[in-house]
Amino acid sequence: MREIVFDTETTGRSPDAGDRLVELGCIELVDLSPTGRTFHRYCNPEREVPAEVVRIHGLTTSFLSDKPLFSSPDVVDEFITFVGDAQLIAHNAEFDRRFLNAELVRCGREIMPQERFIDTLVLARKKFPGQSNSLDALCKRFNVSLSSRNLHGALIDSALLAEVYLELKGGRERLLEFNDAPPEPNEEIALARLRPAARQRPQPLALIPDPLEEAAHARYLEGFAVMPLWRRL
Repeated sequence: MREIVFDTETTGRSPDAGDRLVELGCIELVDLSPTGRTFHRYCNPEREVPAEVVRIHGLTTSFLSDKPLFSSPDVVDEFITFVGDAQLIAHNAEFDRRFLNAELVRCGREIMPQERFIDTLVLARKKFPGQSNSLDALCKRFNVSLSSRNLHGALIDSALLAEVYLELKGGRERLLEFNDAPPEPNEEIALARLRPAARQRPQPLALIPDPLEEAAHARYLEGFAVMPLWRRL
């Protein structure tokens, strides 16, 4: 099962008010486990970034001024290729979905329907009703380290969310269930290649005992109180 955990940073709260996407980060999961494949882009929003927003994510108008537009092929085309038909996982997904679709509409691209998105905020509220379910709160609840994050960042937050999502789906025990499944035939071949070859003896074992071995065995049998059945036969 392939899923994409993603996050966005923006110039404000509302695409309807002209706010734009400035950063997009994605992490690929297969069977709830990160594969190491990521997608990350900064985008020129073609407008000023308010100071109060810069305090959240640190992305200034000056920093973003030489970044590509979302509509450029190395952003929108590569993003669409990267996500493919995978399910999209986000925290407060409606916020990210609205900004993402607003940018796709500007490019004349097909929007992404609501059913493609899984909202971890909704999952968390069902699991922990009445409690704080921000990403920070969930990280602390699940002992996910926040040491790598000083400011909000799309790729950093996606990595944190991937760990939180795993916990919301059942935690490490759920991941072990996937790992305990019998390997596919091609996996058996791969595992066989990793196993060391059996070591050969320098000289093969003799198939027939020599006279000294036979005499030692006879003396051993004489110590039995009852003669072994095979000797009586």
